Amino acid sequence: MVGDRLRELRQEKGYSISELAELAGVSKSYLSYIERNIQKNPSLQFLQKISMTLEVDLEYLLGYERDHFNENIDDEWRELLNKAIEDGLSKEEFKNFQEYAKFKKWKHGKKQISEFIIDDKAHGSK
Repeated sequence: MVGDRLRELRQEKGYSISELAELAGVSKSYLSYIERNIQKNPSLQFLQKISMTLEVDLEYLLGYERDHFNENIDDEWRELLNKAIEDGLSKEEFKNFQEYAKFKKWKHGKKQISEFIIDDKAHGSK
């Protein structure tokens, strides 16, 4: 879990919760909730601040081993993700965008099929 990895990394750096919270510019109580796995869905912006302060990749903080993550994402995707995080995109907003993109693909596919049927009927009646 993110909280376990975060606590481990914080302790490796020798920071107290108070020190890390201050350095990262985040709430001490929120950081504590994350570490104790009370809050299990931290924002990407929060995670970005913590990962930068701990000097680790966001992916590593999330529990991915470096080699595993690099197999699944290229530099362009990493840049896009980092830009979205910097712009304050939350996990929930990202999930909503994914659902919207799926809907658009579905709608576009449905439109293509219906256009094909209409076109086919028009040519068949001649």
